[in-house]
Amino acid sequence: MLTGTWQPVRINSLLPDSHFASSVYLRPSLFQIASPLHSTSVPPSSRSPRLNWSEQIDTGSSVVNLLSISKDSTMANTIRLYLTCIRNTLEAAMCLQNFPCQEVERHNKPEVELNTSPELIMNPDLICRNEAEKCLIETPINSIRISMKVKQADELENILAKKFLRFLSMRAEAFQVLRRKPVQGYDISFLITNYHCEEMHKHKLIDFIVQFMEDIDKEISELKLSVNTRGRLVATEFLKQFI
Repeated sequence: MLTGTWQPVRINSLLPDSHFASSVYLRPSLFQIASPLHSTSVPPSSRSPRLNWSEQIDTGSSVVNLLSISKDSTMANTIRLYLTCIRNTLEAAMCLQNFPCQEVERHNKPEVELNTSPELIMNPDLICRNEAEKCLIETPINSIRISMKVKQADELENILAKKFLRFLSMRAEAFQVLRRKPVQGYDISFLITNYHCEEMHKHKLIDFIVQFMEDIDKEISELKLSVNTRGRLVATEFLKQFI
């Protein structure tokens, strides 16, 4: 079940002022174009010391275990490095140019989809955070295809991710760069051609991809909490009749 306030969000921030893009009803928290992530390293003096699992902070009313804080910090650093690596790869790979089809005259198709000229397709880049999260970047001369595998820890997250990403794929025309059918083995795919790079801002395209990957996990986690809360309330009301 999708929760929250749904508002029309324009994606024309990707386009110059002279262009126009249609609106699509989506969660603003997921599809707002974010500013570029800063990849500058943190100076050693400003880094927090490594926390010992046995240390605790007495707050008067409760005791906070620092083990959870250490885990959250480690996970935040992992996702930051993962997204930074993807951003740097996209910045290097998104140097697309117009290239006509070598098989059919007056045709200009994405070579990553046709796959008829192997000499035009470079080696794909596979970036993995773990076994459940990975990103495949395929970069021919005139297009780039980005495929993502979203983390699915249990059966509930598997169902939520499948339904939510299918909901987005059915509205692919509103995003312009979203592929209706993902690459086999992945959950969602984006296709960016040289025409997109000519009509849109390159850095905002990259911001959109990175922000999408950053927020999709948060969105699925919120949906999971909502389903669990609703299920708990339904079970409580149902069992009241037997008390």
